[in-house]
Amino acid sequence: MSSSLYRLGRLMARRARLVLVVWLLAVLGAGLVAVGAGGTLQEDLTIPGTESQHGLDVLERQFPEVAGTSGQVLFRAPAGEQVRGYRGQVRAVLDRVERVEHVVLATDPFGRQQRLSLSEDGRHALSQVQLDLPLDRLDDATVAEIEEAARSLPGSSDLEVHLGGTIFTSTTVHASLTEALGVVVALVVLAVTFGSLLAAGMPIVTAVLGVGVAMAGILAAASVTDISSSTPTLALMIGLAVGIDYALFIVSRHRSQLVEGLDAEESAAQAMATAGSAVIFAGTTVVIALCGLVVARIPFLAVMGVAAAVAVAVSVLVALTAVPAMLGLAGERLRPRPGSRAARHALVEHGDTHTLGARWVALVTRVPALTVLVVTAGLLVMALPAKDLALGLPDTGTAPAGSTERVTYDLVAEAYGPGFNTPLLVTVDIIRTTDPIGVMDDLGRDLATLDGVEAVALSTPNRKADLGIVQVVPEAAQADTATAELAQEIRDRAGALEERYGVTDLTVTGHTAVSIDVSARLAAALLPFGIVVVGLSLVLLAIVFRSVAVPVKATLGYLLSVGASFGAVAAVFEWGWLADELNVARVGPVISFLPIILMGVLFGLAMDYEVFLVSRMREEFVRTGDARRAVTSGFTASARVVTAAAVIMISVFAAFVPHGDASVKPIALGLAVGVFVDAFLVRMTLVPAVLAMLGDRAWWLPGWLDRRLPVLDVEGVGLGRHLAHDAWTREHGAAVVRAEGLRVEDSDGSVVLDGVDAVVRPGALVVVHAEDRVARRALLAAVAGRLDASSGTLVVLDRVLPEEAAAVRRRVPLLERFPRLDELEALGGRRRNDDPVLVVVDGVDFFASDDELDRRWQALRRLTERGVAVLAGATHLPADGVTGVARLDTAATPTRTDEEASL
Repeated sequence: MSSSLYRLGRLMARRARLVLVVWLLAVLGAGLVAVGAGGTLQEDLTIPGTESQHGLDVLERQFPEVAGTSGQVLFRAPAGEQVRGYRGQVRAVLDRVERVEHVVLATDPFGRQQRLSLSEDGRHALSQVQLDLPLDRLDDATVAEIEEAARSLPGSSDLEVHLGGTIFTSTTVHASLTEALGVVVALVVLAVTFGSLLAAGMPIVTAVLGVGVAMAGILAAASVTDISSSTPTLALMIGLAVGIDYALFIVSRHRSQLVEGLDAEESAAQAMATAGSAVIFAGTTVVIALCGLVVARIPFLAVMGVAAAVAVAVSVLVALTAVPAMLGLAGERLRPRPGSRAARHALVEHGDTHTLGARWVALVTRVPALTVLVVTAGLLVMALPAKDLALGLPDTGTAPAGSTERVTYDLVAEAYGPGFNTPLLVTVDIIRTTDPIGVMDDLGRDLATLDGVEAVALSTPNRKADLGIVQVVPEAAQADTATAELAQEIRDRAGALEERYGVTDLTVTGHTAVSIDVSARLAAALLPFGIVVVGLSLVLLAIVFRSVAVPVKATLGYLLSVGASFGAVAAVFEWGWLADELNVARVGPVISFLPIILMGVLFGLAMDYEVFLVSRMREEFVRTGDARRAVTSGFTASARVVTAAAVIMISVFAAFVPHGDASVKPIALGLAVGVFVDAFLVRMTLVPAVLAMLGDRAWWLPGWLDRRLPVLDVEGVGLGRHLAHDAWTREHGAAVVRAEGLRVEDSDGSVVLDGVDAVVRPGALVVVHAEDRVARRALLAAVAGRLDASSGTLVVLDRVLPEEAAAVRRRVPLLERFPRLDELEALGGRRRNDDPVLVVVDGVDFFASDDELDRRWQALRRLTERGVAVLAGATHLPADGVTGVARLDTAATPTRTDEEASL
């Protein structure tokens, strides 16, 4: 991977202007598509297959008058007066409201249900406004007309009119200058880190570029699928944070290499190969974790996760293309001046022991067991409030204090009780009854006797008398556990009620029931999702670091970070700590999908810091074999950049807390705290202490597992081999195949080939001869990228194996028999321009002497005249026409017989 990224980085740097123009056109094009598509956001937080959703579907088909969204009009008389004295004004206002298009009904609070519509103190009258449109199809103009009609009282009237209900649910993207403050902080941190405004501005520009494309894409997608209003905000927050961080890692590596004296273009390519590899891994973990939200089987949550994953994927793509392009375009202007502060900071990577990072790692590893004990105990204490974390879906009670809908919500809760804001709907099929009105009255009275029911506000059949609804007002609020228990009790009694009244299909539905079902589904999905995330982290880190201890340590650290993050959210939103300072609208349950979103995003970010920090440690350990020195040196080299990345992440997430909506605010706070805990307490304190305590055992991996795990060159080892091959080529000339000390083992560890050295030049025809057919086939398969070597160097068509085996397989055909003439002619046409081509042929029978075989042999030789190199395997040697001959006399001891192909 590192070699491929090296070539990509060099190409992007050379084509800098073209790359940046393409990205600018992509932003403009995506924006135009988004505007033209006219997509709108919605809050249809439903779950197909649940009872509440089934009830809503039935209502839409059979009782459409009550299936749309609704609002509330609350009338409040002055203190000491009765609202009945304003009856004429109330009726006049409601008549105007009913004349608004799409308003089906505005109930009369002085009508048949006045015992429920009028408050006990007599000051309040409550009217329910029913519309025939769902929330996602309701436009702002209709809401504005309702507001205008509701406030049409004469100026001399003392009657207060307040509007509330779900019609005020926001369907806009929440972004303000407060969120921009996070970007400003990020710019300051980058400027301090790099000592250059030019270098500091690059991550900001590229992050905004990626976020612009992603946001336009999400808004365009809203025209063809349902996307909630929280989705773009979440994607904006995550995309901006990771976009800045990913660019930061690449630019930082580039600057340090410039200090070493590398050419700007070469440095951009090498920065891509090293930091770019880690960016791909880190971005992939975030994307997988976000896409893993589909485990919950909740459509709106799956869309939210996929949208955020798209934003991250675009950020990775921008980092791998636009960032090296900008580095190439900047050229020498990014090179720190010798002796400058920026140059000194870049040289920290070479082991400066006087930096804050060096002193910190020395402190935490002095008595590593004590560090582990103190940090673990502290994080467990931070997680304690998480036991009180309550979940639910937002209602108008979570709107900002002082807003129209929030004032109405609070007044209704005070005058009538919290349940009047979020009633339950019970639907029932009454087509078999002969007395639909009487049955619905009896059912309503029966439900009113249940514990936890404040009142039954409505119990009526529809016009066709085939469906009845009962509006049950609970005593508690929507997110209270008592309301969920009431809904479950009604469901438990459904069978008995159906038998008693001769009805069928009794369901509990409505917005409150949907909230309860969503919370239950998410709670059930949390454990499977956690298992997926934890299992994924173990597998991915084992592949990257070739270790057992490192993945286990990283995963346990992640769980501690998640616990501390949940604890912080509970302390603020449940216990009320700093609630006023953080502009929390209402202390109480947080959005139901917070745990699963936070776990997914924090997993990706935790693995991000783990890779950037520990990969340097492993790199040093592989080079020196000194485990203690590897921890110190690797930490010192990475600490400054990881610190800057964490501060940027925290700043961006924290900027969404003061004015974020009720859904995003707790997620932003959880992520800000989670990143702080994971970066500074877990990765930069706990991790070096654990690794120092384990010593060499930290890097142990069983041999059988090592052979079965794929190779991901996140640390850039493959780049070093690629650069070494480039240096060899400059000294010895081009080679289509180069092998040095090649060793191949079978699945049980037995040696098939050992110590093989080979050089195959362009246009050569080399025959591999061996009595041991297995050894011969193993060598040919390894050269063709079909079999991984156990050790040694193998480079084919300038591709380093095994890291670039996939590219070799695509370009090198492996023929397991002597090809026909037409096949040989086709192989000759594979060469384009001056690119080298290699053909590997097995099973050549040189004993045969018929004319057909001779013609095929001559055609094979002619391939070499076109610049095509051929590596052929045979049990016996041909008479002539061979550039090189290789004898493999035994599996483990090759015999060199030719200078050109010394095997």
